Amino acid sequence: MNIEQIFENNKQWIAKQLKTDATFFDKLGKGQSPEFLYIGCSDSRVSAEELMGLQAGEVFVHRNIANMVPNTDLNSMSVINYAVMHLKVNHIVVCGHYGCGGVKAAMQQSDLGILNPWLRNIRDVYRIHRKELDAITDEDAKYRRLVELNVQEQCMNVIKTAEVQKANTERNLKVYGWIFDIHTGELIDLKIDFDAILKDIMAIYKIGN
Repeated sequence: MNIEQIFENNKQWIAKQLKTDATFFDKLGKGQSPEFLYIGCSDSRVSAEELMGLQAGEVFVHRNIANMVPNTDLNSMSVINYAVMHLKVNHIVVCGHYGCGGVKAAMQQSDLGILNPWLRNIRDVYRIHRKELDAITDEDAKYRRLVELNVQEQCMNVIKTAEVQKANTERNLKVYGWIFDIHTGELIDLKIDFDAILKDIMAIYKIGN
């Protein structure tokens, strides 16, 4: 595909939107009020709005390698702050996907240059859950489980932020951990029991009112 085709696609997309709703762009121009913040992977095979069946303006999206939410990343922290404090989203989704190249790279002992400090966050997830992961003998199954555990840990990083704690109290904001299976197209809710996981440690991270 060449660059010219992209602009042709854009014209066709505009025509399609206007055919469905003549006021589509007028509505977009008035601002956004999404219900969801979606934190996902930058993988080109995983597109947030499409897999969720949502339209422009319905989901605020942040994507990076392996759907990470490290507290040292000002990008992720700024996105959460803006989505929670200004857009007033009521749902935050961290969505990983099976076949994640970032998670797979973190499992390899290779020097990946500038990616090293970023992928170290995933290696920390492995360290935390090493006993469970080392007990899995099938490498593919271990890889898939690490993808799931990474989503779990990033959800916990979201919950630990002051903005989310405050919003959870004021308007019952919810956090979800999902997986997108690129082999089937299925969106899977991991149904993580965050209360149970955070029970013994939340006192450390809780922000006073």
